[in-house]
Amino acid sequence: MVQEGKDVTVIAWGAMVREVLSAGEQLKTEKIDMEIIDLRTISPMDVEAIVSSARKTGRCVIVHEAPRTCGLGAEIIALINEKAFLSLQAPIERVTGFDIPVPLRKASITIFPIQNGLRWRSGKVVNF
Repeated sequence: MVQEGKDVTVIAWGAMVREVLSAGEQLKTEKIDMEIIDLRTISPMDVEAIVSSARKTGRCVIVHEAPRTCGLGAEIIALINEKAFLSLQAPIERVTGFDIPVPLRKASITIFPIQNGLRWRSGKVVNF
């Protein structure tokens, strides 16, 4: 757990944690209190932290830089649905990279999740 919150659980790892923390600061001005989980490792995954946070906030957004299709985010959604579905107050959202080949380094900034996407998705689940 990187930051405790009450409105929405945001799960990220790697480079996206810094993006989530930055977006979290911006969302505070919109009165959205994010609980941020940095997975740090995906195997073993901290299932207890994910499930307890999902139950606590009732809303989740998963952020990763991989493409949306076949990404780890889908597996985390399945995990939350199996163990905390009845606690959810809104559908789980994902902020991911696009389903396209990764371009060369200079253009790669355009395909990764950005703070606006996270802010929009977090607001969407909070206001569901």
